[in-house]
This record gives sequence, C-alpha cells and structure tokens, in this order.
Amino acid sequence: MEKNPATLDENDLLQKLVDGTAAETGANFFRSLVRSLSQALGTYGAWVTEYLPGVNRLRALAFWLGGGYVDHYEYEIVGTPCEAAIKNNSYLHIPDNVIALFPGDPDLSKIGAVSYMGFPLIDQGKQIIGNLAVVDTRKMPGSLRNLALFRIFAARATAELLRLRAEHEMRTRGEKLEGVFNGAMDAIVELDRDFNIIMINPAAERIFGCSRKGCLGRSLEPFLAAADFSRFHQIVRLLKTRPRGERSVWVRDGLAVLNADYNTIPTEATLSQIEIDGNPCYVLILRDVRERYEAQKAIASLRDETQYLKEEIESLFNRGAIIGESPLFRKTLQLVAEVSATDSTVLISGETGTGKELIARAIHASSLRKDRALITVNCAAIPVTLMESEFFGHEKGAFTGATRRREGRFAIADGGTIFLDEVGELNRELQAKLLRVFQEGEFTPVGSSRTHRTDVRVIAATNRDLSCAVRDGDFRTDLFYRLNVFPITVPPLRQRGDDIRLLAEHFVARFSKRIGRHILPLSVECIERLMAYDWPGNVRELQNVIERGVITARHGRLNLAYALPQGVEPPSNQDSTPSPDPGNGLKTMQQLQRLERNNILLALETSQWRVAGEKGAAKLLGIPPSTLQSKLKAMKIKRPR
Repeated sequence: MEKNPATLDENDLLQKLVDGTAAETGANFFRSLVRSLSQALGTYGAWVTEYLPGVNRLRALAFWLGGGYVDHYEYEIVGTPCEAAIKNNSYLHIPDNVIALFPGDPDLSKIGAVSYMGFPLIDQGKQIIGNLAVVDTRKMPGSLRNLALFRIFAARATAELLRLRAEHEMRTRGEKLEGVFNGAMDAIVELDRDFNIIMINPAAERIFGCSRKGCLGRSLEPFLAAADFSRFHQIVRLLKTRPRGERSVWVRDGLAVLNADYNTIPTEATLSQIEIDGNPCYVLILRDVRERYEAQKAIASLRDETQYLKEEIESLFNRGAIIGESPLFRKTLQLVAEVSATDSTVLISGETGTGKELIARAIHASSLRKDRALITVNCAAIPVTLMESEFFGHEKGAFTGATRRREGRFAIADGGTIFLDEVGELNRELQAKLLRVFQEGEFTPVGSSRTHRTDVRVIAATNRDLSCAVRDGDFRTDLFYRLNVFPITVPPLRQRGDDIRLLAEHFVARFSKRIGRHILPLSVECIERLMAYDWPGNVRELQNVIERGVITARHGRLNLAYALPQGVEPPSNQDSTPSPDPGNGLKTMQQLQRLERNNILLALETSQWRVAGEKGAAKLLGIPPSTLQSKLKAMKIKRPR
C-alpha cells in the first residue's frame, strides 16, 4: 500500500525523487520532477520555470496542476509570489491567505490557491536562472523537513537546467565552428597519421575537384605533385622536431595541387600537427592563389592595417575629386581613410577655399553610410530666423509663411551623413538644440509636440578657431567637444608645394574642355608664377585664376598676366618672356626637369598624343619610343580624358 505523502519520511521522498527522474533528461526530467514534488509534498500543483530577465517573465519548463500537466505556460512575475522569491533571492513560504497577499495574480484565484512555497534556482555566479514552486488549495504549515526536501528538488532542477544550457551553448558553438569550417574560402584538409583524408571542407572539394565522399579515406598523395608530396614528408619530419604547441609551419613556395581533371593549381599552404586521443594527425590549409584578389576582398576586415590605409588613400586620389601628393596633404588623407569606416563625428578645420567640403564628401563616400544621403547645410547662409526650421523642419501653420509641412535636414539625412559647413556661425540657441540631437538622437519640428528620432553621422567644418570662440563665449564648450571627436586640419595651398602645379594642370584641362579651347602645357614661367603667389583664397582662388587665364588665353597660352591679382610678378631670377630654350640663362636642376616635362608635353600635344610612329612625339623629340614611355611613366604624365 502506498503511503500518504504526509507520512513519508525523508528517505521515502528522496527515493520517489530518484525513481521519478533518474532515467529522464530535458523536458521529461522536469515533468517527472514537478509531478514527484507535488505528490511527495501532497500539494495541488508544482512547477519549475526558467527566468527571462530581459522581459521579467517566467517560462514553465514543466507545470503539474490538479493531476495533469499544463503546457506552454508563461507569465509576467509582477504582482505574483514568484516575484517576491526572485526579487529577494530566497526561499518563500506563504502558509495561508496567499490570494489576499497577492491580489494582482489572477491565476491564484482561478485555482483557489491558499498556500504557496517557492525556491529560486541560482547558478554558480549567484544569478537567478529560474524558480521552483508549489501551490496548494489547503494550508501549508512550515516545516524544516519540507524546506530541506525543497532544496534537494531545487538543486536537481538547477543542475539539469544548467546542463541543458551548457549543452545548448556547446551545440551553438559547434554549429558556429562548422559554419566557419564550411564557409572558409581556404581549403582545409584533416589527415590521419598515414596522411589519409579524414575531413575536408567545401573549398577543398573545389580545389581537388572531388566530392567529400570521393575524398574521404583516400591518401593525400594523388592530390599533390610528386615533388611536392616528397616535400610534404620533409615538412612533417621537421614538425616532429619542434616542441608541442609549436608544430605549425608556413610552407615556403606553397604546394602544387593536382585536381581530378589533372590540372595543376598553385597554392599557398600551412601545415599543423595536432593530437587526438594521443594519435598524431595533421591539418593542411591551402589557398588557391589564382583567386587571391577575390579572397582578399572577402577577408578585407583582416587586411593589414597599413595596406588598408594605403589602398583607401589611393582610392581617394583615383576618384579624381581630390588632387594632391604633398606629404602634408597625404597625412590629411590618411586621417580621412582611418576615420571613414567609423561613425565618429569629424570636425574639419582649415582656411576658406581649402576644400573642406571635398574632404567631407570623401569621408562619406568611403563610409558604411555611402549608399544613403549626404546632406549639406551651409550654416552661414541660413537666416537666423529660419535656422531651426531648416534643421528640424516645421508643421503647417507653425509660423507666418509656413503654408505646408516641411521635413528638416536631420530627418532627410536619417541613416546617412549630415555635413554642417561653417558650423562656427551658429547662434547659441541653436547650438543647444543641436547638442540634444547629437546626444539623444532626437529633435522636435517647429510647431510640433511630437519628438522625432534620427540616426545620422555628423561631419562639421569651420574656418574659425572654435577653441577661441569657446573662450570668447561665442560657442558652447559642450558642443565643441561633441564635434571635436576626430579633428582634421586641411592645410592651406601655400604649404602644399607641387600640389599647386597638379591642381593648375587639372583645372586647365577642365576649363579648356568646357570652353572649347586648346591650351598648351603650362610653361616653367607660368608654374613658377603660380608657386610664388601666396594663395590667400587657396584652391578656390587657384580655380578662379585658371578659369580667367583660360578665358583670356592667347595663342593657346594661359594668360596669367590678367588672371593673377595685380602686382603679382614672376620670380626675379626668371625672364618675363616664356621660352622653352634651356640655354636662356642659368637653370637649376628643378627648372631643367620642368623644362623637359613641358617640352615632352608640347611634343605630345603637337603629335596629338601619339608616342611612336613617323609623326609621333618620340620622333619629334629625337628619342626612342621606349625611352619616351619610360619618361612618361617616371613623370606620371597621362593623356587627359
């Protein structure tokens, strides 16, 4: 005859627990546990739950109530006895009147609950992971015996829940590892001690030209050129001489793979020796160097930082929008390359006309937001009364003239970049409102009571010294530091040396094509006059000077006498009349190099950019075409588009 639960001693109850759960795991374990617990204590119901801290809910792993199971039970813990147990991280026993104590728990009323007992499940880090509880329709007097038994049941529930979580984590890690293994672009081959293939990934299948099923169990030998398989044995012998943990080597000159079609595929290779259950095995990684370019793109995030910056800087030059090779300007472009891939706020400073907007556009074009809009706002050109509306938009009727609703620049730039040019011209009232957008990502349109959110990257530019403006009280300190996360200073044109010539040649080509005039290559005298000028207006002024010079050009020669400001004379050691004759006075090496460059350009213009042939530039210059090609490459002379 089965004993009444109230008369069972501790040994009997423990035996019921063991009998009910010993052969079970997972969901079946928890179902057996709550049934055994309810029957052992003689309660109306019992349940074990998993705690979901993010949503402050408990999800039942098993729920036994009134002689049957309740499936898919989940509830918010606010206002329930379980909340008190979890909040206090301790055993909770309510022997009577549980409904009166927790009137906000509707489930207690449904089952006519009178008493409750709960015990939180705690992991090794003292974190709550769940709760074990019983409920009864009768009073439940306190008992050290019941508390001791409850602890045992809770410990069993905790151990199983932790085991399931660990099992899930291991399974997830295994799936990730398998994903990395199968998704790797390099071929990965695992070999046993006799060099038979025991595992390969899809990339290895592609290189070998053989399915996994067709490769497994086969020797590596037929997949390598004979000489390379011999080298492979030598490498293995070398690995065996190394200490454990250091048995990995990059195979110099790689290995030649023979695929199923008897094609030879050159590869880079690494070989490592590992041990599994005391037996040596080998991991061979092969990279098809024919696909080097594609592989480098696929693993761009692992590219060497220096090479990455170099490529990014070169890409800025190749776009044609930014021209310059001076060391000072290259440092600026290096900063552009470093900050572009981030979402950091950038403050670009520099004199008027240095190209701050071009730098901002280059940052956006190389950023993760390049597919979204770059919205430019000239803070100095917006009337003070319209600034707030321009930035944040307005509702219809918000002010006189607001005949319709209008989106502001921050709303339009959502997901992209906003460029605040001449940010130092903002008044302090708007500075405070911009600070809120930068800090909270929120703004309110004029005339609206609704707050809008926006996700924008901020790039600002100024020709003022904002630190001085802060000291003078014209610019908020907090906004300055919010903008000055990554400062970039664009150097003035007068400090950029030969960039003046490069920019001048670029502008000559642009305006001569636009106006439809043929302009001869810049003479040495022209270049020296341009280099001697101080350029207070920087690149913008140079552009205007060249445009004027092209418009007023005579006989294909740039007219700098009119284009440059009055009083700018050619250097004193240079004749005022241009002449390509190098014998006209003593020349420096730099002047001779410029003369040679201009002479080559003149020959190319005369020959319509034909290098070789009877009417080619090489013939006109009296040098072999190969020599002229070498000079063009050394001087970086390219035919204008």
